[in-house]
Amino acid sequence: MAEVKPMFREVLPKQGQVSVEDVTTMVLCKPKLLPLKSLTLEKLEKMQQAAQDTVRQQEMTEKEQQPKTQ
Repeated sequence: MAEVKPMFREVLPKQGQVSVEDVTTMVLCKPKLLPLKSLTLEKLEKMQQAAQDTVRQQEMTEKEQQPKTQ
């Protein structure tokens, strides 16, 4: 394999102190959108809606049967 030569040559001082400054910077990333309702809450709402629909249907059938019996 051919050896890759770096663009910059590493220079270390022969005297004095070597210091490294590591500055943290903000990194922008794609925003993560969170659902306003959790999946569990949506399931519960669907179950509640289905239960209300069945109760309404039962009430409608009872109302239709009452005038016939009187």
